[in-house]
Amino acid sequence: MNASDEHKLWMYEKMIEIREYEETMAAVYLEGKLPPAIQRGLAFDIGSGPVPGEMHLSAGQEPVAVGVCAHLRQEDTVVGTHRPHHFAIAKGVPLKPMTAEMFGKDTGLGRGKGGHMHLFDPSHKFSCSGIIGASLPPACGAALAAKKRGKDWVAVAFFGDGASNQGSFHESLNLASIWRLPVIFVCEDNKYAISVEKADSTSVAWNADRASAYGMPGVRVETNDAMEVYEAAGAAIARARRGEGPTLLEVRTDRYMGHFQGDGEAYRPKNEVEELRKHDPIPLLGAHLRKHGLLDDAKDAALRSRVSARIAEAYEYGRTSPYPKPEDALLHVFN
Repeated sequence: MNASDEHKLWMYEKMIEIREYEETMAAVYLEGKLPPAIQRGLAFDIGSGPVPGEMHLSAGQEPVAVGVCAHLRQEDTVVGTHRPHHFAIAKGVPLKPMTAEMFGKDTGLGRGKGGHMHLFDPSHKFSCSGIIGASLPPACGAALAAKKRGKDWVAVAFFGDGASNQGSFHESLNLASIWRLPVIFVCEDNKYAISVEKADSTSVAWNADRASAYGMPGVRVETNDAMEVYEAAGAAIARARRGEGPTLLEVRTDRYMGHFQGDGEAYRPKNEVEELRKHDPIPLLGAHLRKHGLLDDAKDAALRSRVSARIAEAYEYGRTSPYPKPEDALLHVFN
């Protein structure tokens, strides 16, 4: 499935937006954690700063999110991972309440009670979870609901290569195949399950090969290229909409940052990230757009200016929004 000019430009702008959002968060997250923490004798104070707690960023993995979500409608469901921002942005989750949630503010998607690994936006049918492999069963549920209602809606479960060794992966693929659910299982193969290389944890080189055991197509995209992801995802989503059942799609992508912010990354070979960045997917798509007359210096600058303004506004909103009132601690939670 060839991408339209409109989709190409949308993917390019969204990848830039995701990258700038993540790089901005990388800087904001460190506020209050370093160097004062070191002066108190601590290596890293995860609880300090305006954004406390863990933080998992997706810079480098943008093609997976935009290549899939370019095909989706608002009524389609996306379930993300503990590294969720690129999926949320690509699905259309508004930046302001998403950012406010990470700052723990009352204007956030979850009233500041979920944080960055628990972003829920029912209006855009997006959710995520900090539990490994937890995206697959809910996506099956959303797909089953669509099927029972006679809709051609689809559900997408994003997950990492480490999650493919969880029981939820095998159970979900089996059930989806038996019931011919309109669900697409998308594996982000960024080489590492936290700090463990896939070769040391997984019995197959490509998880897409496991699809045949569950009677569904297994498709692999071997380069971190938005255009190739778009093509593969388009075929899988069209198949699901036709009522032909699930597909397992695996994309070889690159994680430029650590598993979490503050990760020492001692498990990575020296200069690995520098080598990966030589194949950055954003300039790759930009070069394609220029070659086909869809982008020039002026259009690129205007696009980047729009993106920067949106992101600056979102982070300002997150910083200045009010915190929840202490007396509201037990509201909107199970008792």
